[in-house]
Amino acid sequence: MTLFSNIKAFAANESGAVTVDWVVLTAAIVGLGLAVISSVRTGVGDLATDISTSLSGATVATLGELGVNQ
Repeated sequence: MTLFSNIKAFAANESGAVTVDWVVLTAAIVGLGLAVISSVRTGVGDLATDISTSLSGATVATLGELGVNQ
């Protein structure tokens, strides 16, 4: 076989094409997941701070005060 026929046979061989497709698809999914995590992280942190502030200022009614109109 000549060099040209070897290159032509290599180019026509598709045995690894599906693997490459899956690797590219998996990389895209991982990249999208990282992008989502980085964009949601700050919002979740702010929400946690708001919840903590709200719970710190909350008071709990005693059992005797429940149902009493003030």
